[in-house]
Amino acid sequence: MSPADIWNSIFSFDNYGEILALVQNSVWAGAVLGLLGGLVGTLVVRRDLAFAVHGISELSFAGASFALLVGADVVTGSLVGSIAAALTIGFMGGRARSKNSIIGVLMPFGLGLGILFLSLYQGRSANKFGLLTGQIVAVDTVQLQVLASAAIAVIAVLVLVWRPLGFASVDPEMAQARGVPVRFLGILFMALLGVSVALSIQVVGALLVLALLITPAAAAQKVTASPVLAVVLSVTFAVVATVGGIMLSLGGRIPISPYVTTLSFLIYAVCAALAGARRRWGSYGRVISPAARERALTRS
Repeated sequence: MSPADIWNSIFSFDNYGEILALVQNSVWAGAVLGLLGGLVGTLVVRRDLAFAVHGISELSFAGASFALLVGADVVTGSLVGSIAAALTIGFMGGRARSKNSIIGVLMPFGLGLGILFLSLYQGRSANKFGLLTGQIVAVDTVQLQVLASAAIAVIAVLVLVWRPLGFASVDPEMAQARGVPVRFLGILFMALLGVSVALSIQVVGALLVLALLITPAAAAQKVTASPVLAVVLSVTFAVVATVGGIMLSLGGRIPISPYVTTLSFLIYAVCAALAGARRRWGSYGRVISPAARERALTRS
């Protein structure tokens, strides 16, 4: 295949306007998932649960694969697998974060089960591939309503517990001493995370879910220390990566996930570069500052 053929398989905008008009539900679904991923991702990064997200996604993949095998609803299977994994990790409490090997056991187990179920499935290969790499270009109105309802429910619960959950995430010992139900909030958040992972898998697939639930929040924290601005930036980055990835994928013949993950990574790379430049210029300014030099000379 020539470089031109490769480029055309990635980007080809013939009849783009007509295609875009047919997938408006998919674009709205991407926006909803971007909003959800940006909000949840902020707390995931703050609670240092990035590795747990990957473990949950593998069991979500197993649940979706089993549902595909038996002819059940794939989203329901994905939700069951995600919530089961999330609650398992949540009931472990703090041990789950200090002993990543426990989560590491869930990952190959879930991936192995998912591959087993897919190998037994005799239907369309595109269905198998979609579970791993994402498939959202065929969202109908009913699916969009279900997706939006689930996302709104998760966001509503997050809003209700945001302050105590944020306090428990930053300083669990002090929160416990102040009477905050740290363990209950941890289990509740893991359940919400399980739902979010299952919904996000529809966009980027089980293998790349971190690009939606981790990367935007990590990028936001690179450029701001403000909790409020970090949430706003995280949501913005996630929506841009998701919706932008969907719109780019309409012009190519490859799955949606490479577009979403690439945009997400580029956003993170720019934020990391800005953070590095700000640190370097800050250090340089402190070194050459006349006031700093005068104070140093006075001390000597």
